[in-house]
Amino acid sequence: MNARKPKDRARAKAPMSNKKYLAIWIPVLALVTVITVVANVAMNVATGWIASQLGSGTYTFTNSEASEDWDTDYYEADYDSLEDVDAASLDLVEQIGAGGIVLAKNTDAALPLSSGAQLTMLGRAAADPVYGGSGSGSVDTNSAVTARVGLENAGFTVNDPTYAAIEAFAAENPRGYIEMDRPDISTYNIGEMPVAGYEAQASTFSQFGDAAVIFIGRPGGEGGDLTQDMTGWDDNAAPGQHQLELNKDERDLLELAKQNFEKVVVVINASTTLELGDLQNDAGVDAILLAGSPGATAFNGLGRILNGDVNPSGRTVDTWAADFTADPTFVNFGNFLYENVNPSYPVAITESATSNATVTDEAPFVNYAEGIYFGYRYYETAAVEGFIDYDQAVVYPFGYGLSYTDFAWAVSDTQLGDTDGTIAVTVDVTNTGAVAGRDVVQLYYSAPYTPGGIEKSAVVLGGFAKTGEIAPGATESVTIEVAVEDMASYDYLDEQAYVLEAGDYELSVRDDSHTIAAGTAPITYTVAEDVVYAGDDHRASDVEAVTNQFDDVSAQFTTTDEAGKIPVFSRADFAGTFPTAPTGDMLVADDAVAEGFAVWDHEGEAAAFEGEMPTTGAGSDLSLIDMRGLPKDDPKWDEILDSLSVGDMTAMLLNGAYQTAAIGSIGKPQTLEPDGPAGFSSFINSEINGTAYPSEVLIAQTWDVDLGTQMGIMLGNEAMFKNINGWYAPAVNLHRSPFAGRNFEYYSEDPLLSGKMLTAVANGVGTKGVYTMIKHYALNEQETNRVNNGIATWATEQTLREVYLKPFEIAVKNISMDVKYLSDTEGTVSETTIGAAGIMSSFNRIGATWAGGSVALMDTVLRGEWGFEGFGITDFNLYPYMNPNEGINAGSDLMLTFQPSKSFNDSSSAKAVTDIRTATHNILFTVANSNAMDGLAPGATVSYTPPAWVVWQIIITSVVGLLIVGGIVMVILRVRRHNARSTVTLR
Repeated sequence: MNARKPKDRARAKAPMSNKKYLAIWIPVLALVTVITVVANVAMNVATGWIASQLGSGTYTFTNSEASEDWDTDYYEADYDSLEDVDAASLDLVEQIGAGGIVLAKNTDAALPLSSGAQLTMLGRAAADPVYGGSGSGSVDTNSAVTARVGLENAGFTVNDPTYAAIEAFAAENPRGYIEMDRPDISTYNIGEMPVAGYEAQASTFSQFGDAAVIFIGRPGGEGGDLTQDMTGWDDNAAPGQHQLELNKDERDLLELAKQNFEKVVVVINASTTLELGDLQNDAGVDAILLAGSPGATAFNGLGRILNGDVNPSGRTVDTWAADFTADPTFVNFGNFLYENVNPSYPVAITESATSNATVTDEAPFVNYAEGIYFGYRYYETAAVEGFIDYDQAVVYPFGYGLSYTDFAWAVSDTQLGDTDGTIAVTVDVTNTGAVAGRDVVQLYYSAPYTPGGIEKSAVVLGGFAKTGEIAPGATESVTIEVAVEDMASYDYLDEQAYVLEAGDYELSVRDDSHTIAAGTAPITYTVAEDVVYAGDDHRASDVEAVTNQFDDVSAQFTTTDEAGKIPVFSRADFAGTFPTAPTGDMLVADDAVAEGFAVWDHEGEAAAFEGEMPTTGAGSDLSLIDMRGLPKDDPKWDEILDSLSVGDMTAMLLNGAYQTAAIGSIGKPQTLEPDGPAGFSSFINSEINGTAYPSEVLIAQTWDVDLGTQMGIMLGNEAMFKNINGWYAPAVNLHRSPFAGRNFEYYSEDPLLSGKMLTAVANGVGTKGVYTMIKHYALNEQETNRVNNGIATWATEQTLREVYLKPFEIAVKNISMDVKYLSDTEGTVSETTIGAAGIMSSFNRIGATWAGGSVALMDTVLRGEWGFEGFGITDFNLYPYMNPNEGINAGSDLMLTFQPSKSFNDSSSAKAVTDIRTATHNILFTVANSNAMDGLAPGATVSYTPPAWVVWQIIITSVVGLLIVGGIVMVILRVRRHNARSTVTLR
């Protein structure tokens, strides 16, 4: 046994030095502290997103004993259960399909097909249909009726081996995103199966040979446009070939069908127009149907049209041109960048949640150089002026569609009101054919035009009506009204107002934009002298005078060939002013344009503000339910707004992703606002995803506002069972170009048809207390460069007002929501009405000013001229140019973000707090008058239970905090003991 020496024993037991001890424990404690702090900061930063995934807690509202027996059910469902709603909605989607599918060609009555026919389905879209679009407008179609099932439900038998081959090909070759260094490339390829893939099934064609039904599809989606040049993208593409003409595989497929089948039917499964001139003129193609994107069950409607159970009554909502490259919009759609502008603010490289687009330091722009002349406004006017051969240029006019029966029209009454009144035309529609059917009566007007004067389209849709089902030999009368003031044109150069010029206005009843109905004659309405709607003599539908608000945007246009400016496309000289792509000086921004891309000067705005600091945090006994039914200028609004802290308000304004946040101090509940417009859809809460409605294109092809209202009412019923309060829809931008990837979300090229359909849907859903966020306001007609610092969009003020703002104007002036409220201490139920309650601004710029930050757009026009009282929300506010302070200054009240991915640069100046208060007022007014207040009575109290994740965050943070404190105490005590022991030893 070896005994240690005393010195060795003492050395072995010597404690660790303080220096070494601290070197271990200080980093450990610091690291744990940093992790805890960072984790809590991160969770606070991402509170909105985490709450969207894990819940935001529960507010419990309790009515007082005095109000227990009061009627607080402000809205009632029309169905007993959500299951009943779902079943009814599927029937409605089928009705929309049956009423909206357009019969475009039907040679020798090829359709309907005989009952029980044996069919061969061809084309990729037969097994892989385009049900809708991608992005925020997408819907869940996993359980949708397929094209095959739609045909089989109609009694047809389908060639299974051929279908199976198509299905296998589609599964192995998905329509995926094409990665290319081109911002103008489509998000989806065409992906048609080559005809060689049908060789093994060719022997089955004769067994299922009653007809070949070829499905041709074109997908589209948020974040990318369809491709104007497929060179280098499609191996078979000829130079300059674009995505909206049939490619080689599709043409080969048509030849295969014509060689093997005596009857060939083509179904266009797309929500944009295609070049179909060759198909229309091909004697081997017997019938063409324009089926749009069908949603959940509209393929059942297709089957019922094919078998004759339904007589097609859809009408086109766009002009189907023969050559898209000859369209005046073609050269000014896509990727254009200023050579001399690099946005001055620091730009974060940010990936969009719904797009692969990346923010750079570039300054994109797009010129609406065609002015008012796009769609039928161009083709009809160019034909009148002899600039085009209409029959060669247009395949299907706007408003076109065939039927299985014939109709005769007769104008039976005309009422011509004064210039401040209306024109009413009554048309008797008689079914002169052998089967029952519905018809669409369209009324157009032609205003007097002077070359060199205000630009005017040769025809403009003034009104329309869809009949009910008319039995053979029966007649139905429809009356269409047009406000005389609606025929005025906007003169942005001279009068800077709407002007109804003197002269003869011709109104014509038409089958479509080009064809005056047989047996009818134009109706002449004479205006004796110019009527200028200015000052106090503004149009009756306006709240205040309308005058130029977009001079900065119009200033980029010239009527005198000014260098660097955009020539105005004029009816007086279509050949000499036809739009060209920007080159040379047009790629160089002037100082005013460059300044528009600069950071919004919140400090300068705050310094220039002359108002007083608003009262905040004053406290009040009022709660939000007390404000229901009160006018927006009622003094009680000041009291309740005075009670809120700046923190209460900003927490709501900066956390606007698919909700408005709760404010417990005034009993404001959190709202739920899913996406749209083809039914409720959510990226973050799939439980609220609902019935997949057809694309807005197919809905508009019904030309049936009553059906639109039914859709809205059905969605309102669905909302009641899912506690939905608002809806990011309908979308009402226009089909400026067929290449726009998001056309499936929008109704039409025409503002009147779009505005009428939007209003019908919004008023329907409003019957259940759901407010709509009309989008995307405004000029959001392309996806290319949409988030690349905001695309500067240039159009004359006439183009803005007469075309692109018009559907929003129609909606704001005509949407209404009845509001029941308790008007006294006895629980008396009264009723009032509010107007449109929500609108969403857009990614792009109006001129060089971000749309969401444009005072002219979001305030002067929207609130001042049109009388909007609701709240505005930004589009997804992820990008540096979308400044929250600039937004609330203009009227974009709510940031579509998860707090605080964007925060206010200024939330303390009198200017900022005033804007914050105004934005809060706008939101609270809408929510107070929505179904979010269902079940509440004045005097209700509220308690809050935080979500489990917040409780666990507090518990875990507290435990870790105590451990950190304990660790610090342990270290301090140990260091002191060691120091004391060392001192004793030294002594």
